[in-house]
Amino acid sequence: MAVRIAVVDPLPMFRRGVAAVLAADGHTVETPADVVAWSRRWEGALVLLTVVSERDWEMLGRLGAVEGGGSVITLMDDASAVAGARAVRAGARSVLPRDVPDATLRRAVAATIDGQAVLPAAVPVALAADPRSAERIPSADQVSWLRRLAAGSTVAQLADEAGYSERAMFRLLQSPYRQIGVETRLQAIMRAKEAGWF
Repeated sequence: MAVRIAVVDPLPMFRRGVAAVLAADGHTVETPADVVAWSRRWEGALVLLTVVSERDWEMLGRLGAVEGGGSVITLMDDASAVAGARAVRAGARSVLPRDVPDATLRRAVAATIDGQAVLPAAVPVALAADPRSAERIPSADQVSWLRRLAAGSTVAQLADEAGYSERAMFRLLQSPYRQIGVETRLQAIMRAKEAGWF
């Protein structure tokens, strides 16, 4: 069954390549500038959303909240169990590695259209794990802070940009550290990278 599909990816060549593969299967493929509005307009349509940044995670959450919106397939560079489970919780129906072969993409699109979910095997295991594990995932702001620290920002720079004093920023950073079960900045950064948060 052919459907209307939106392809959202930061790389124009990637978007065009995916669009060509899916159009060859008879789908109507578009690359809308505002995919949330597009999703509201085309009930039952499918969105292929590449998730590489925190902004993409926010987009996934907005797409998942669209009443009567279509299904979302996330494409991820890091399709780890934790990242895949996060995508499903945010509203993705299916999760695929971004470098998936054409044939696998076609099968996943067909399965998702048929109401099935296509996920790496580790994702359902992560979803079925301790339900409190979702409580241990830091907020988007906290993950952003950890990402900036990993990139070399100092706590003083982070505090200045976030509008806090350096002392308040140190206290604020203690919350995600405790949340993910670590004590130091280095441990938090390592845990965040292992978990696929950045």
